Amino acid sequence: MIDYLFGIVALALLGIIINAIKILREYERGVIFQLGRFWKVKGPGLIIVIPVIQQMERVDLRVIVMDVPTQDVISKDNVSVKVNAVVYFRVIDPEKAIIQVERYLEAISQLAQTTLRSVLGQHELDDMLSERDALNHDIQAILDRQTDAWGIKVANVEIKHVDLDESMIRAIAAQAEAERQRRAKVIHATGEKQAATELVEAAKILVDEPNAIQLRYLQTLTEIAGDKSSTIVFPLDLVERIKKAVN
Repeated sequence: MIDYLFGIVALALLGIIINAIKILREYERGVIFQLGRFWKVKGPGLIIVIPVIQQMERVDLRVIVMDVPTQDVISKDNVSVKVNAVVYFRVIDPEKAIIQVERYLEAISQLAQTTLRSVLGQHELDDMLSERDALNHDIQAILDRQTDAWGIKVANVEIKHVDLDESMIRAIAAQAEAERQRRAKVIHATGEKQAATELVEAAKILVDEPNAIQLRYLQTLTEIAGDKSSTIVFPLDLVERIKKAVN
């Protein structure tokens, strides 16, 4: 009977010892509570946690990638869009991450959703589409500032998709086409203006230099001769003026 009791006690002690031994990986830390009060942060490697008296919470120190669910956002110019994002963060103070906030992963997810809606709601649709880097930085700065008290560092935020309704896509396409047409008309008008200016300058030169007119006639005849026409008729006095111009 004594041997039987001794065996039970030995097995119980062995179970307690095994349960007291904890192994933490290089990227893990253990937040130890002793009789309900914070004691210290241990790890990595082999640590001993006294059963009943001490409890341990594991904390992962690696960068965590969290998807922010799609959010309905109304932009500053009253356009409804669906936006989702991804947040990169890591725990830098395990003690604060466990003590200062309950379930820090869920807390960051909720905070990221509300911040995403708040920041994007202050900007117009064009900013969401063209100024994405600036918006990412603004959201990251707000999240990092608010999670600092939780011992968490938000390293980066990336807006992944900005989804629009089909009607809005067609409206944007029509706007882009109108803008292209406007630019084409401006370029054409600018070219016409420059051509008119050059023609005025050329006319002044021809008026001031009569011989230049005769040479222009000669050049025109050369161009006409290159066409399919086989017969060219022009006044004889024009030939005399051309000869004088050449001489």
